[in-house]
Amino acid sequence: MIIRTEAVVIREQATGERDKLLTLLTRENGIIKAFANGARSPKSRNANTTDVFCYSDMSLVKGKSGAYSLRESCPKDVFFSLRNDIVKLSLAQYICELAEELAPREEPAEELFSFFLNCLHLLANTKKDIYLIKAAAELRMLTLSGYMPAIVACDVCSTYESETMYFSTFTGKLYCEKCKPEEKTVALGLGVVTAMRHICFSDPEKVFRFKMSKDGLLALCAVSEKYLKSVTMRNYKTLEFFKYMTD
Repeated sequence: MIIRTEAVVIREQATGERDKLLTLLTRENGIIKAFANGARSPKSRNANTTDVFCYSDMSLVKGKSGAYSLRESCPKDVFFSLRNDIVKLSLAQYICELAEELAPREEPAEELFSFFLNCLHLLANTKKDIYLIKAAAELRMLTLSGYMPAIVACDVCSTYESETMYFSTFTGKLYCEKCKPEEKTVALGLGVVTAMRHICFSDPEKVFRFKMSKDGLLALCAVSEKYLKSVTMRNYKTLEFFKYMTD
C-alpha cells in the first residue's frame, strides 16, 4: 500500500551501511517510522530530504508486516538557517522531541502538524523571542494532544482573575488566593495566567501574537515546563541541552 503525505523528519537513525530509520511527523498519519534505504549515500535521490527538520511531500510504502519504507520525496523546506544558530537549533530539536512524545501514532494530526511547522518557521525565519516560542510549543502541543490545563477560572469558586493565581502543575488546575489548596502550587501573576489562556485557547494563527516582559516570559516558561514534565512523567535531553546553551 502506498501512502502520500506531507512529513517532517523529527529524528533520524543510521542503520546498516547506507540506510536510515526516520521518525516522521505527518499531517495525515501522525507519527510514523520509515526506513529510507540508501539515504546515507550521496548518490541517493532522497539524501537531501531525510535529514532532521526536512519538510517534504513523501510517498511511503507500507509492507505486509506494517513497516514503512520511503519510496520518494519532494522537498518543500529544509529550514537550513536553523543550523547557523546553536540556540535555535537546540530549541528546534527539543520541539521535535515534544512532537514525538505528544503527537498521535498513525492517526490524523492536522492541527499539531501545522503548529509544529509554524514553530520551525518562526525559529528559522524571524526574531521571535525563543522563550515565547518554547512556552507556546509546550502548552499548545499539550493542549492539542488532550492535556489542556484547566485555567479558565479558579477550580473551586470560578473566580476568573485576581492579582495572583495559583496553578497546580500536578493536576493542571488553577486557584485563587482564597481557594488555594494545601498541595504545592505555583504562584502566577495575572500576566502569566493571561498568556497561558491565550496560548491554549486562541485561534491557530494567533498563538504567538502576544508580548511579555523578560521576567514574565521566564515565569511562563518555568510553569509550562513543570506542567509538561508532570503530564509526560519524563525528562528531555534536548531540553537540558537548550538550557545549557542559554545559561
